[in-house]
Amino acid sequence: MRQSHGFKQSCEQEDKMSEVKYVKDSQVEMTELILPSDANPLGFLLGGRLMHWIDICAAMAAMKHAGKVVVTASVDELNFLCPIKIGEVVILKASVNRVFRTSMEVGVKVFAMNPLTGEVRHANSAYLTFVAIDENGKPVPVPPIVPETEDEKRRYEEALFRRQQRLRHKEELKNARKQGPKNL
Repeated sequence: MRQSHGFKQSCEQEDKMSEVKYVKDSQVEMTELILPSDANPLGFLLGGRLMHWIDICAAMAAMKHAGKVVVTASVDELNFLCPIKIGEVVILKASVNRVFRTSMEVGVKVFAMNPLTGEVRHANSAYLTFVAIDENGKPVPVPPIVPETEDEKRRYEEALFRRQQRLRHKEELKNARKQGPKNL
């Protein structure tokens, strides 16, 4: 009986992995009001606080896509384009750009909004990689993602380029370590 249940669960998991998902299905939006406790002495949002929110927003998009618990594997790029002030609203928008086997690249775009004027400006962009894991902390396959719009297709292709860069960089570090500390 137990084996049969395990077989059924295994088949259901395989069916779930073969189902196609779309970028729009992974989209998440978060909003945060900048309070004095979020800011530095100059009244601007702390970079670390924003990084925390970016990680949360991206993780929600990855979990939504994978249907599994995910862990942050890397943060590739985090570009601070303009300061965000106390009293402004931060809008974070995340979606899965591309799926590999057990990992996903998630893009997050951050906007700052003046709630009194409605003015919105692009404040930050980030790319994070997440790995889906099972209850034992082991990586598990993630369903493929299908980009539909031109923007989604562009992000899908760029994600592969960023992944290749990450892997190349990882290999270069590994080789440098083998050659000794003066090469690092």
